[in-house]
Amino acid sequence: MKRNTIILSAFFGLLPAMLWADELPDSIYKSFELEQVVVTGTRTPKLLANTPVLTKIITADDIVKTDATNLCDLLQQVIPGVEFSYAMNQQVHMNFSGFGGQSMLILVDGERLAGETMDDVDFTRIGMDNVDHIEIVKGAASALYGSNAAGGVINIITKKGIRPFSLNLNTRLGRHNSQRYGLSWQLGRGKWSNLLTVNRNSSDNFNVRNGDNPVTRVVTTIYGDAVWNFKEQLTYTLNEKLRLTGRAGYFYRQLVRTSEVPERYRDFMGGLRGVWTPDQFNSVDFSYSFDQYDKSDYQRVTGLDIRDYSNVQNSLRLLYSHTFEGENVLSVGADYMHDYLFNTNLEGRSRKQDSFDAFAQYDWNISKQWEVVGALRYDYFSDGRISRLTPKVSARYQPVHNLNLRLSYGMGFRAPTLKEKYYNFDMSGIWIVEGNPSLKPEVSQNFNVSADYTKGRYNFTVSAYCNKIENKIATGAPFYKNASDIIPHLPYLNLDDYSVIGGEATAQARWTNGLTARLAYSYTNERLPKDKNSNAVNNQYIPARKHSMTGHIDWDHQWAKNYGTNIGLDGRFLSAVDNLEFVDYYDISKGIKTIHYPSYALFKLSLVQRIGKSVKLSVILDNVFNYKPEYYYLNCPLTDGTNLMVGLSVDVDKLF
Repeated sequence: MKRNTIILSAFFGLLPAMLWADELPDSIYKSFELEQVVVTGTRTPKLLANTPVLTKIITADDIVKTDATNLCDLLQQVIPGVEFSYAMNQQVHMNFSGFGGQSMLILVDGERLAGETMDDVDFTRIGMDNVDHIEIVKGAASALYGSNAAGGVINIITKKGIRPFSLNLNTRLGRHNSQRYGLSWQLGRGKWSNLLTVNRNSSDNFNVRNGDNPVTRVVTTIYGDAVWNFKEQLTYTLNEKLRLTGRAGYFYRQLVRTSEVPERYRDFMGGLRGVWTPDQFNSVDFSYSFDQYDKSDYQRVTGLDIRDYSNVQNSLRLLYSHTFEGENVLSVGADYMHDYLFNTNLEGRSRKQDSFDAFAQYDWNISKQWEVVGALRYDYFSDGRISRLTPKVSARYQPVHNLNLRLSYGMGFRAPTLKEKYYNFDMSGIWIVEGNPSLKPEVSQNFNVSADYTKGRYNFTVSAYCNKIENKIATGAPFYKNASDIIPHLPYLNLDDYSVIGGEATAQARWTNGLTARLAYSYTNERLPKDKNSNAVNNQYIPARKHSMTGHIDWDHQWAKNYGTNIGLDGRFLSAVDNLEFVDYYDISKGIKTIHYPSYALFKLSLVQRIGKSVKLSVILDNVFNYKPEYYYLNCPLTDGTNLMVGLSVDVDKLF
């Protein structure tokens, strides 16, 4: 660990020295995507530099340089304060600066995803081959996006098929028989355009070694999986005023924990979206979305594939925007969703719910220096007749050119899910999980302040936030209801006040010699609650680590007309954290101990060679310094050392 710390310090120490190099005029550099159009923060298109809601962008260039396979890989490599941990049977859980998967709303082109496991969506569904960029808004966004957006929104914006013709084939191979294959095909003819992506990813199970005398349960086998992902997008542009886009997709994943009964996960999705702009002042965005996520167990002996979970969502969305003089914009909209859940662990095995919302937002450009956006939303859920009004107000002040100051207040809101209300099942003999129909909705108060400054080749952003949550929904401590109980009960309940404060700082630089650098730091401080009966919370996931850093440096050079290279180094550091965990989940009488998760740093070195206009050959060394946890406790990073990966990408359309 000492060696990693020294390398980390040297790596991150390069950036401040480079930031103060001789500066060139602003007019020479059009950097940092400030002209990028974003939609997540206000649900209407705005330039990144002008949006009053601080929005982080993971660009198409960032995605290519990370060579990420799915959303997990990408987020934790680029964004500080993000960690994916692995509770129970290696189910993946996201902690995003103190907020879990149930409070960070993940969207694909503005649409919700069906299905979840251990409070998180299936991140392997979200491959990177068809992603153009990702917009991240931290802080309460419930005034625009409703329940599950109390901690923020991650909106994955997919590519649009606008080229006359393109065809990309790519592959990557690595340790543990990890294989990745991809196809991306674009075709445009007249008013029609098409984008088809096909991905196949797989890796084998492998065993890991632990030190002597672990304090609690350790992982001995890391599970691989096999994934197929198909996505099709077809766009018809009737004229300059009306565009229709249809989409469809199929996802399949198999994971083998026991050879006799592999687990299977499937998703079927489709939808239709239309954008009508009758004139320069008005626009209407309407869509229908269908998403069905299933889980099943395949019994090899009998050949039966038995489904035990299905979540089906049908959604309608409508958004109308009108632009007044002075570029002031009024937006009003409504959403409807029918949510059906089949789960053998539910009372009655199936439940359904209808939800409806209506919202309004006004974007007021007071002057060249001041802009204020206010929003108000009403949500209604049929199960339990839950309703809520949530407001948000954001302001942007530009005292001088290239400096933006932002301040926002937002109320967060999360309604209890059908699972949290109606679960009732024996969880593998560990405990009886009990839902709670009387759960109250979570309500949070979020304050956020930020500043960003761009000068020539440099960009700096700092932000600070405070979140306070009432009635946080979670599982409490397991307990025995009766003296005769063999298995304890694990109830869902509302917790006392929970709060998290923190901040981030990011510095970026780009030079004309092909050098690019980024350093980002995040501080997160959680105050974990207790339940209303003063029992300790059953926190199966580790808390957010207080300090984390991500860094990136790459150098790009075109040596000749048909040959160029890109050399990149990525680093990621997370501070230590302690967590109270059961010594034995199957026998809680053995008590609880503090599990120490040490700090660690991971580095990835990549070399990409461009041959001609069509071929890219990549060599990647992941976990350069061969970091391995001493004990593979439930929430440890699942790495067993250095991984050499080799990849090839061919743009077939550019070969001729």
